Parts: sequence; C-alpha cells; structure tokens
Amino acid sequence: MAWLVRGEDVLAAAELALTRQQRRHGLVGRDDLDGVLVLRPCKQVHTFGMKFPIDVAFCDGDGFVLHTCTLSPWRVSKPILRSRLVVEARAGAFDRWKVRPGDVIEVCG
Repeated sequence: MAWLVRGEDVLAAAELALTRQQRRHGLVGRDDLDGVLVLRPCKQVHTFGMKFPIDVAFCDGDGFVLHTCTLSPWRVSKPILRSRLVVEARAGAFDRWKVRPGDVIEVCG
C-alpha cells in the first residue's frame, strides 16, 4: 500500500497508475475514489467518462506542487509542461488537506 505524505502528515492512501494503460483508464467509470490516484508521468489530465469532479495537483519530479485545479466531468486540464506526476482526489479533498502550490508531497510505500 502506498501513501500520499506531506512532511510528517499522511494525507491519504495512494493508488499508483504507472503504465500507459493504467494512466489512460485512470478514474473513468468509477463511482467514487477513496484516497488518491497518482499518475506518473503526466502533464495533462481529462475527466471524460468520469462521474464526479476531482481535485488535481501537478507536481515536478521532487514532489513540488506546481499547480492545482478542480475539474468537473467532461473537462480537460491545461498542460503543465514541468509536471512529472499528477495526484487526483475527489473534489474538496485538497481543501481539507490544505494542499496548495508550493507544498512538497511524496508517495511513500
């Protein structure tokens, strides 16, 4: 099991999408997300075929959060060229966890 961590705080359980097929499928068709989905590598995401809005954090290779946004279903994010990984969570999670650009997050485990 992997975890999303900021400093000493464990934010959520993390599911990893590392292959092209896993990244392409992502959250499509799911009714909910418990924890986060981490897509690596990733510079842009879409929500086509999704049933709920998501928070998205684009991070560089060191886990530095470059940009965050919330996407409704059937939308496409702008590309973040310096992004190396993306963290997706159910909309509202980043507000609860206080995830902001400038934070450093990592996936452990």
